[in-house]
Amino acid sequence: MTTADIIAFTSRSVLSHRLRSSLTALGIAIGVAAVVLLTSLGEGLNQFLLQEFSQIGTNSIAINPGRPGTFGVSTGVINTVRPLTIEDGEALARLPQIKAWTPIRAGVADLEGNRRQRTTSVMGVGPGAPIFFGMNTALGKFLPPDDPQSPRPFVVLGSKVRQDMYGDSNPLGERMRIGGSRFQVIGVMESRGNLLGFDLDDLVFIPAARALELFNTRGLMEIDVQHYGNYPADEVVAAVKRLLIARHGHEDFSIVTQQQVMDTMDSVLDVLKFAVAALGSISLLVGGVGIFTIMTIAVRERRPEIGLLRAIGSTRRHVQELFLAESIVLASLGGFIGLVVGAGGALLLGVAVPALPVTISIPYLLGALALAIIIGLVAGVLPAHRAAALEPLEALRAE
Repeated sequence: MTTADIIAFTSRSVLSHRLRSSLTALGIAIGVAAVVLLTSLGEGLNQFLLQEFSQIGTNSIAINPGRPGTFGVSTGVINTVRPLTIEDGEALARLPQIKAWTPIRAGVADLEGNRRQRTTSVMGVGPGAPIFFGMNTALGKFLPPDDPQSPRPFVVLGSKVRQDMYGDSNPLGERMRIGGSRFQVIGVMESRGNLLGFDLDDLVFIPAARALELFNTRGLMEIDVQHYGNYPADEVVAAVKRLLIARHGHEDFSIVTQQQVMDTMDSVLDVLKFAVAALGSISLLVGGVGIFTIMTIAVRERRPEIGLLRAIGSTRRHVQELFLAESIVLASLGGFIGLVVGAGGALLLGVAVPALPVTISIPYLLGALALAIIIGLVAGVLPAHRAAALEPLEALRAE
């Protein structure tokens, strides 16, 4: 029996039982579609996070007040013996490893300008903030390098705030009130969109010292520093830690590198991908059970056919190959249908919900298809073995 004979025989067998073959392939198709769709969402999320962090750079380090508590929350968010200050940031900037830095103090305040009012987020930062947010100015300039302790009352608007407050007119040089204090508009940022779910276009930037006065607080929420690439992150973290301990007297702060954040995200996404793969594998396993059941029934129904094949000279190996081929064809058919449905569903989901990151991964597609074929092969082994073990005369008597 040649390969062409096996293909022809298998094709006729599948086509002669269209409904049964379709239902058998459907179980595999559902499993493959689930794997493709869910892994596309997971891979899209992974690429989205990598893209967001890559715009900030992997050489960034965040220093927060307070040490991590028992429950994983920085105690400095609520209270700390000595808060992080602008002076701490200036001292860090003098380290030879540090390329740029910015203090951060955020809050919400009312804006008044151009006879309009609105409430928005206010970000108190330093001149180096655009480096950390991956932003550029569209009009004017960003906050200048004034004295960090007594900077001039300048404000830079996000693109959405500019549109709401001034429309298409040029706001540069205009005066506006933020929380009752007067500021002069010196710049407008380019539209940046969301960064990790935070809308950077819907806020205004003012000097950090002015933000501390505005929100009546002494401490910064965070100090971000960026080090030169030729310095290892561990070395920079050690230098930052030594300096702050010398200034504070003890370690009442926490340090997180950008690489640590990315590693944590990778770990979470790996667990998510494993869970997705497990769910998809369960669906594929159910499909494999369906193939096993259908092939077992097929062996019983086609005993005369098997006997006739053996009587005209087919060997047990030939019979076994026929049934294995049929099982693989059913699994492959279901796999291809699942690929089309899963990939198509992922693409439609990406179009319907543009904010949802969806990325179709070719390795996952091929892996899902290969797994479906393997499951079909394994599910067909026992029925094929039973078919090959039938004696020709006994099989013919079943007629």
